[in-house]
Amino acid sequence: MSDIIYIDQIEIKNKRVLMRVDYNVSFEKDGSINDDIRIKNSLPSVKLLLGEGNRLILMSHLGKPKGRDMAFSMKPVADRLQEMMPDYKIVLIDDFETQKDLFAKQTEKEIYLLENTRFYAGEKKNDPVFSQELASLADVFVSDAFGSVHRAHASVVGVAAYLPSYGGLLLKREVEMIKKAIDAPERPVVAIIAGAKISSKIGLIEKLMDLADFVLIGGAMTNNFLKAKGFEVGKGFIENDYIPEAKRLLDLRPDKLILPIDRRIGSQTDETSAPVVKKIEEVLPTDETLDIGPETEKLFATIIAKAKTIIWNGPVGYFENPQFAVGSLAIFHAIVANDRAISVVGGGDTLSVIKGHPESVKITHISTGGGATLDLIGKGTLPGLDALRK
Repeated sequence: MSDIIYIDQIEIKNKRVLMRVDYNVSFEKDGSINDDIRIKNSLPSVKLLLGEGNRLILMSHLGKPKGRDMAFSMKPVADRLQEMMPDYKIVLIDDFETQKDLFAKQTEKEIYLLENTRFYAGEKKNDPVFSQELASLADVFVSDAFGSVHRAHASVVGVAAYLPSYGGLLLKREVEMIKKAIDAPERPVVAIIAGAKISSKIGLIEKLMDLADFVLIGGAMTNNFLKAKGFEVGKGFIENDYIPEAKRLLDLRPDKLILPIDRRIGSQTDETSAPVVKKIEEVLPTDETLDIGPETEKLFATIIAKAKTIIWNGPVGYFENPQFAVGSLAIFHAIVANDRAISVVGGGDTLSVIKGHPESVKITHISTGGGATLDLIGKGTLPGLDALRK
């Protein structure tokens, strides 16, 4: 199996190019786009391909529609892309299956954007007939949606079976930076892993315990580990069936797995009352633990300060309430204060925590993938990457 060829390593000229992008943007309550960074991230590949006289057909999913639900239409994305690309006409293709005559008429000054790929049943099923229909639109396939390459869907994997296929510039940077952090990292390696469910991250944590010198645990999954050690965890979310797995991981390398030593307690909906800080041995069954405490912040910051490679995925508290975003921001500030380390930060919620902070530029690589980043670290490859290796 050969390695991936990227679009800056080969000439693609005067072709019809079908490119999978990640335009799964978030929206405000009024329907406006909240954050257009994913659209901006696609522009280097878009501009490179357009500069070679190619006609570009973009495709992406958006949200989790059940069938053709126009609440998940790509129209707002098309409008924002038009603002970013004023020299080109952005054409939203409502249904490529019934509008195939349009593709022969596409000019070099037009960019076609297909409607939400998840409007089609064949997308998530990776249906070969649907994949061939997509492939029939173009001469070449380019994959530049790193945030989706962990999914074996038709627009990610299926199309690559029927067209010459290459990686885009965003995909290249993502893969190179994450591989640099996991294949031959500078030590010490510190990983900060948080989230609600331990069940979805057991394999990853075990992999990181082999890779990293320290694995710092935060978020609601902390409850499983503390419960396994005999501590009360209060009313927080816990997966009782996975307490034995947490104990197994703790027993494997107790020196590597670092848990919080204190926690902030309060209410998810209360943004005014000051949280109560308790040591882990002081937590009561009636307490709602929503963030790491100040002593844990200091402990984690001391470990992060010594790192040469840092991997962070997941807020360590209920960041939606600013009172419980404090611990996650402390992690962020500790990472950017360490100017000797290579830092890789990913996951949608993690990026929400640090959004707008000017010091974000000090992070070596902010990954556009959440699940993709974790799967690449845990498994070493992804379905969408394997599809490009032929």
